[in-house]
Amino acid sequence: IDLIRETPHENQLNRADAAGFRYGGSREVENDLIETHMSEHHHNIHYIELPALSASDMKAFYGAAFGWTFTDYGPAYAAFHGAGIEGGFDESQDYIAPNRPGAFVILYSDDLEASEKAVVSAGGQICVPTYGFPGGKRFHFKDPSGNELGIWTEV
Repeated sequence: IDLIRETPHENQLNRADAAGFRYGGSREVENDLIETHMSEHHHNIHYIELPALSASDMKAFYGAAFGWTFTDYGPAYAAFHGAGIEGGFDESQDYIAPNRPGAFVILYSDDLEASEKAVVSAGGQICVPTYGFPGGKRFHFKDPSGNELGIWTEV
């Protein structure tokens, strides 16, 4: 079943992203069929890209701190694996760059103290010390590119 039909439009944008999804600037969607025929992954977070000042520094840090593995796609981009969701480090800064405002990524830990030691040992900087909240506790850290992430655990 063809659920999405592209309609002609002089300014239509057609491209495929790194994950293979096709985007069109003008579309008609058959809304009565969309809910019953979409995959279980429809609208799930699929991929996360973190800006990187140095992809090699990011790989060294995240590999040492969390055991993630990587696939290089040129000198300025590396995909990461083993994080619970696929993603990548992007040096280009054409459309993303390290800064504090924006989405906040939080990792889960079975042992928060061991995770904090791993972050520091790998060269990360703790920027918000561990604090409690209802149901858990967490800390924030900065990676080698200055991205701020958090790690939490249940209590």
